[in-house]
Amino acid sequence: MVQSRTVGKSEFSVQINGMATKSPEHQHPAIVLGIETSCDETAAAVIRLDKAGRGEILSNIIRSQWEEHEQFGGVVPEIAARAHVECLDEIIALALETAGLDFQDLNAIAATAGPGLIGGLLVGLTTAKSIAFAHNLDFVTVNHLEAHALTVGLTDNQTPPYMLLLVSGGHTQIVLVRDFGSYVRLGTTIDDALGEAFDKTAKLLDLGFPGGPAVEQHARLGNPNRFDFPRPLRNRREAHFSFAGLKTAVRRAAEKLQPIADEDIANLCASFENAICDVVADRLTRAHEIAKVEHGVDQDIPLVAAGGVARNRKLREALKETANRLGCNLVVPPPELCTDNAAMIAWAGAQQYARGDTSDLDFSARARWPLDEASQAVYGSGKHGAKA
Repeated sequence: MVQSRTVGKSEFSVQINGMATKSPEHQHPAIVLGIETSCDETAAAVIRLDKAGRGEILSNIIRSQWEEHEQFGGVVPEIAARAHVECLDEIIALALETAGLDFQDLNAIAATAGPGLIGGLLVGLTTAKSIAFAHNLDFVTVNHLEAHALTVGLTDNQTPPYMLLLVSGGHTQIVLVRDFGSYVRLGTTIDDALGEAFDKTAKLLDLGFPGGPAVEQHARLGNPNRFDFPRPLRNRREAHFSFAGLKTAVRRAAEKLQPIADEDIANLCASFENAICDVVADRLTRAHEIAKVEHGVDQDIPLVAAGGVARNRKLREALKETANRLGCNLVVPPPELCTDNAAMIAWAGAQQYARGDTSDLDFSARARWPLDEASQAVYGSGKHGAKA
């Protein structure tokens, strides 16, 4: 059930008593408060995990900062950090109130420790440490990417192994999820992340921020075959991505259309989205082959998608077609749990707590924190390959 509640001048989305699921047996039950401040969402949530591993969302509060960043056409780190400071205490209080709990009812507090914008990470991490110290709670640090990777355990009872497509504003990766804490990166972007490509295309066409939903909205009115945009890295032997060239192709096409009409914008967005779907399908097909041949996984290993871009309707359709062609199931969390949220942080933290994996209070925030620590950096024309 999703509700909307107002605290002060801010409006938050609230998800209550949702998605009771079952995962492998754990040694301990747990009630965990999660905090997420890695980018431009300030979020807090409470998860209950029982002895059998069933998870229940008791509250999930999210405050987005779109209005603060809209005039800049993207997230400004300093503004994001300041906004977290201004409202995080309220959001934590609302998460506990919605769950009908107080700090003494918790077993642990989990916070995103990376990767992300360092200023925002510090706000959430410092707050979580203070609460843990003041109320004698166990403290758990969570990798933001791992939280995305594990969300389907909460929402769909999906357990590893599976192949994960993680697509967001800052990350584009294909990861083999072998088990909790065991990951193999199969592919990453050598320049722009997919969400970044959507945002930059929206900014180019003056569609506003956030860019992804704006491009999708206009694409629904356009002809996806009007422009023959490139499909970067298609048919390459590795499973990496590149979106810089596609973004440039959109810019050049738009320049030739000046003065640009609404129909042109719709066609550009639809053709861009169509190219994206073709690229993702091709790269997933290659990653699936790598997973089978080089890592010995089964043909029907499930395909999981996570991250904010996984909300895109056209992309979901392409992922479904790809999964059917590969002979595997597609699992995608509900749209509200694809974007950054604290329920996934609390869920990942609860699983760590149940395994006795807690953190010291001197744990430092990490702007870069790859899931596969052993993977080699992939360098291209941009910065994202180095941190993926």
